[in-house]
Amino acid sequence: MARIAGVNIPTQKRVIIALTYIHGIGPKKAKDIATKVGIPLDRRVSQLTDAEVVRIREVIDQDYQVEGDLRREVAMNIKRLMDLGCYRGLRHRKGLPVRGQRTHTNARTRKGPAKAIAGKKKTA
Repeated sequence: MARIAGVNIPTQKRVIIALTYIHGIGPKKAKDIATKVGIPLDRRVSQLTDAEVVRIREVIDQDYQVEGDLRREVAMNIKRLMDLGCYRGLRHRKGLPVRGQRTHTNARTRKGPAKAIAGKKKTA
């Protein structure tokens, strides 16, 4: 099993698909990495040599921000917005949708499970 950027990538999948298991690498970046290293797009992870795995690791370390560093940067950006007290920061602080979605209905993912309102009875 190949371990790249602290993530065990699946061995039976194609290299491009397997690289997307790393946080911060999507299909486009995975394809770019494979072409930089010179790996055919249909090659499986189990068919990679140790030298190719090392080259993939080096390309990712040099050119891309992935996993812990990326998560830390995103968290710091959100914290900065909250400290500034701007509108987006306030929405993050309250746990509401940040990008202009409606909250009258929907938004349950961001707001959490519905809370019952005391004294409100359903009339049949």
